[in-house]
Amino acid sequence: MSRAAAVILDDQVRIPAEAFRFEFFRRWSRSDDFPDRGRIDYLEGEVEVDMSPEDLYTHGVVKTTLAAELHALVAVPGHGAVFVDSTRVTVPETGLSAEPDVVAVTWKRLQSGLVREVPASGKGAGCFVELEGSPDLVVEIVSDSSVKKDLRRLPRLYARSRIPELWIVDARGEELVFRIATLAGSSYRRRRPDRDGWLESPFLGRRVRLVRELNAFSRWQYRLEHQREE
Repeated sequence: MSRAAAVILDDQVRIPAEAFRFEFFRRWSRSDDFPDRGRIDYLEGEVEVDMSPEDLYTHGVVKTTLAAELHALVAVPGHGAVFVDSTRVTVPETGLSAEPDVVAVTWKRLQSGLVREVPASGKGAGCFVELEGSPDLVVEIVSDSSVKKDLRRLPRLYARSRIPELWIVDARGEELVFRIATLAGSSYRRRRPDRDGWLESPFLGRRVRLVRELNAFSRWQYRLEHQREE
């Protein structure tokens, strides 16, 4: 791999000059040279690197809660799979290669060819490293270091990539923000909560709401409540 004109960030991450080309980025992201920590996304010709640690109770615990509930609702009944962290979603047509906080994809969508699992090079059958195409749902949890990306750039690219449903959570402030947006043409339309805070999730076929409270140790804990649509 070429060592010319690389970009070095804080002596931690070395980005090869060729990585600003989509296909090279894909090869780099699957190589041994790719950093094993931090989040590195390719967004329309730009490489975004976030090496900031996740806040434990406004990011990490939120992600664990959502992944666990989605796993129970999607994977356990046998409808599909749910992934957390380091699951690369790539859509060549829109120049997107990102690692959402949580990803859900149904077997139906995989069987249709809208998403395919990219095999891991040099490994046995059943080993995959990437999802190519548009999964059913992506979740992004806002961090101080990724506000513009999570609220502006990624939603626009996810919509262009025809990902049907996007959840965004911002747990940093006094008020917990939980949004569900679904595709309407080439952009997302935000679902409006009812007076009790319930939001419709077409993907789950349920109404959901995210709530939080302080536990006995004064730390935030979260629940994804859900009920079937009437």
